[in-house]
Amino acid sequence: MAYSNQPESLENLLKEFMKRLPRKKELKRGMILHVWPEVVGEQVARATSDLRFERDKLIVIVVSDAWRSEIHLNRNEIKNKLNRKVGSEVVKEIVVRC
Repeated sequence: MAYSNQPESLENLLKEFMKRLPRKKELKRGMILHVWPEVVGEQVARATSDLRFERDKLIVIVVSDAWRSEIHLNRNEIKNKLNRKVGSEVVKEIVVRC
């Protein structure tokens, strides 16, 4: 990054920082867990009791079979929204368990 008299946007600076970060994958996984409620909505977020990664799979524990079915049916859309939100394909698959 060259120095100039023009200020850089914070977004561009953060993107440049992320490119150079050595543990980027772990940080992106943390970002996925953080944005989960925003992406799925408050009601779905309340129905999930545990989120964690097992390799590239996001494991979602839900409170009932009804929620398991609902999230399972929408898992590809949720996965795509999460990945877009963090700017890379962090989640390869979502596994929903009750």
